[in-house]
Amino acid sequence: MPSMPFIVPLPNLTATAALGRALARVLEPGDVVALRGDLGSGKTALARAFIQAQLGADAEVPSPTFTLVQTYDMPSGVAVWHFDLYRLDHPDDSLELGFEDALADGIVLVEWPERLGAYLPARRLEVVMVLTGESEARTACLTAVGDWKNERRDALQQAISQLELAETQ
Repeated sequence: MPSMPFIVPLPNLTATAALGRALARVLEPGDVVALRGDLGSGKTALARAFIQAQLGADAEVPSPTFTLVQTYDMPSGVAVWHFDLYRLDHPDDSLELGFEDALADGIVLVEWPERLGAYLPARRLEVVMVLTGESEARTACLTAVGDWKNERRDALQQAISQLELAETQ
């Protein structure tokens, strides 16, 4: 079994979506996922797949590029907050978007988390998306930060293992 960080090759958008669905089986209220990567690296595609895994594949999941945040009420009663902070001017502006409320009881997906500055929680899952030069191919590097790794590492490892098995079949 791989150890942290987990390196997951994603040869196409289907594999990226599969990783999003795998994360949907693992994340719980209070979890924060910091999505890092260049423009077009698949951050939004991963977040969209995570949300659609819970709401259904036909659910409309727009990018929060212009609204900065989209919220979704899952059938379980948990709220998922999807932030795209690319256009955020100052870390304090995240508070006006409801970032503290999101942390209280939701699952938080944050694109461009570096824009949060000191507001970025110490306990989080970091997902770095890197394009590999091929049209839709990318690599995801998942690293648990803070006590997230102690609490959730095994569940994440199992979800990624199942993803890898599904890709080879």
